[in-house]
Amino acid sequence: MEPKNKSSFNRRDFLKTGALSGLFLGTAGLAGCVSKNGSKPPSFEGRVKNVIFLVSDGMSVGTLQMCDLLRRRKEGRPSSWLRLYEQGKVTRSLMDMSTGNTNVPDSAAAASSWGCGVRITNGAVNMLDNGEQLDSVVPLFKAAGKKTALVTTARVTHATPAGFCASVQSRGMEDEIAMQYYERKPDIIMGGGNRHFDGASREDGVDLYEKFKADGYHIARKKSDLASLSPGFNKVLGIFAEHHLPYNIDHLHNEEHLANVPTLAEMTKLSLDLLHASGDGFLIQIEGARIDHGAHGMDAPAMIYDQVAFDDAVEVAFDFYEKNPNDTLIIITTDHGNANPGLNGAGSYYNDSVPNFDKLQNFKHTNEWVQHGFGDGVPSVSQIIERTEYATGGIVMSREHAELYRTARRREHRAAHNDRSNPWFVYGELMSNYTSIVFASSSHTADYVELAAAGPGSETLGAFVKNTDLFTLMTKAAGVPALVRV
Repeated sequence: MEPKNKSSFNRRDFLKTGALSGLFLGTAGLAGCVSKNGSKPPSFEGRVKNVIFLVSDGMSVGTLQMCDLLRRRKEGRPSSWLRLYEQGKVTRSLMDMSTGNTNVPDSAAAASSWGCGVRITNGAVNMLDNGEQLDSVVPLFKAAGKKTALVTTARVTHATPAGFCASVQSRGMEDEIAMQYYERKPDIIMGGGNRHFDGASREDGVDLYEKFKADGYHIARKKSDLASLSPGFNKVLGIFAEHHLPYNIDHLHNEEHLANVPTLAEMTKLSLDLLHASGDGFLIQIEGARIDHGAHGMDAPAMIYDQVAFDDAVEVAFDFYEKNPNDTLIIITTDHGNANPGLNGAGSYYNDSVPNFDKLQNFKHTNEWVQHGFGDGVPSVSQIIERTEYATGGIVMSREHAELYRTARRREHRAAHNDRSNPWFVYGELMSNYTSIVFASSSHTADYVELAAAGPGSETLGAFVKNTDLFTLMTKAAGVPALVRV
């Protein structure tokens, strides 16, 4: 589908970028870089063949820290992300993720700031309030002859991957986003979201699987379908769930999921292998989407173990970078904080905090799994205690806490903050008594976020950058023509 109000400018005439030009006049943004001997290094513009963009959706800094702590205590190793900091292998920055209407971003506007280089209103995807559709990086990179890929643990039509490819008034227009994927043709699409591709589920009845297949895409509906891919480059549409992919910790303890649903790291490895085989260079967005969902639900095991799964993908992606450091730019970040979770003090001199946190090592399932098992009714005290003990690998909830949860299920609990009366959040807060993991809220935050990058151009990032700077970095580094909007 052609964008509305398409500019009369020829994008190929501009070796410029789409972020607001004024952003780079101050100390933020792409900083000037001077070597120790006072000479400027060679320009990074056009030196990059491959761009890898990893997004841990909804990751507050406490989530990053707890993933690292879990890996150190359970596996005797730091997280892949923190190890990059320890070894000095990346440029580290803080990033302001403000949008066109607020300092608290949603994923659609956040991803669009990277996708088109303009801060837009929350809820929209690469579209201005006046209805003008903005060019985004997937079609821009494809026009420059590069391969493109979107990989996520959410529905592939969800806000973050859409922000790199689609242009719609509302992120909820997922049937339309799926159709735009068909029209704009990312070479690899992997994640969940069958309901937006299956003609029996789409409102227009169009079977997008058949349309993609007719255009030469390999269609994968389960993990084994990926094993049949032939050597060399293949276009792939892999949809492995009706909705989002399962949370990592639930995935690890479900034989059907293990057999049929690839992990984020597995999808990342396969995608990078296929893209690299093409020889054309590429842009890939890789999203650990459900960290955000776990934070929204005050669900510590969901959030932290999905951060671990994302961390595994970081390791895979950085391994590719280290084999191709001269022509690959890798970016690792998040689109916004969510819920500001953290390991809190417990016991005398806080001596109970880490032992409580260590209980997470024995968990088998998420809080969501526990609560879904109760259906729509009000479970008994014994049911709550028994299901919690099984899911956590040994935590015995007190009868007092179980009764409080039952009160919330009956909608009789009244917390000081409205959101905290919800039974899903009440359960999460009750579990905080046993793990010492506490959530400040159940919603997005205005926090500045972590940004790590390596490869040509990464050295130009200042200590504090704006979200739109990354569009500039990607397009300039790869030599991809893009129009400047002022």
